[in-house]
Amino acid sequence: MEKPKTGHVVPRAVLFDAYGTLFDVYSVGLLAEQLFPGQGQALGILWRDKQIEYTRLVTTSNSGEFYQPFWDLTRAGLRYACKRLGLDLTTEHEQRLMNQYRHLSAFPETREVLQALRARGITTGILSNGDPGMLEVAVKSAGLEGLLDHVLSGDGIRKYKTHPDAYALGPLAIGLPARQIAFVSCNSWDALGASWYGYQTLWVNRYTLPFEELGTQPARTGTSLREVLGFFPAALAD
Repeated sequence: MEKPKTGHVVPRAVLFDAYGTLFDVYSVGLLAEQLFPGQGQALGILWRDKQIEYTRLVTTSNSGEFYQPFWDLTRAGLRYACKRLGLDLTTEHEQRLMNQYRHLSAFPETREVLQALRARGITTGILSNGDPGMLEVAVKSAGLEGLLDHVLSGDGIRKYKTHPDAYALGPLAIGLPARQIAFVSCNSWDALGASWYGYQTLWVNRYTLPFEELGTQPARTGTSLREVLGFFPAALAD
């Protein structure tokens, strides 16, 4: 784990990215492997990459005229990935995979970390590209109800991260400046965008990847959500 950069104040709230951070987007690959033997991992990766690419396309093109909800972009990404890999995506297979995405597995430490933060009186929340319906089901499915003060979605402003307006939802909802909020993401592009916006960021590098080469580093880097507790004084730690 990296030590925090100097000059940071102790955060008073923590916001988490949802997909890839609290919920394992690649867990859908297990079902994909059953449906398409030998192609499950490739499908999971390409599906995720295309989903994120589509969020950028609709956000940066013509002031939101081409916006589509995250659920629709997720379906579009699945269809593209299957075509790219030459897989026969039947209606049944599509429904099963999309339903699996709606009920993604939470990472093992997710509930433990949220409980620890709540016990310390820290405001917690999600700031996600996911639309409200998706997030509601995901939170319920993972048993995280009652552990989050805010579940924020870019759907209401029709813009996805890394647009600054999406990150601005956090300070607006919580009533704190970004510098007093920790933002946690497993996605390096998201941690970078949040850092640029002014959050104190934790990049959860689960897959031993390099960080983005654009001159900015997150406040902290770790391999687990548990690293977020490092933002707080030792007296507050377990």
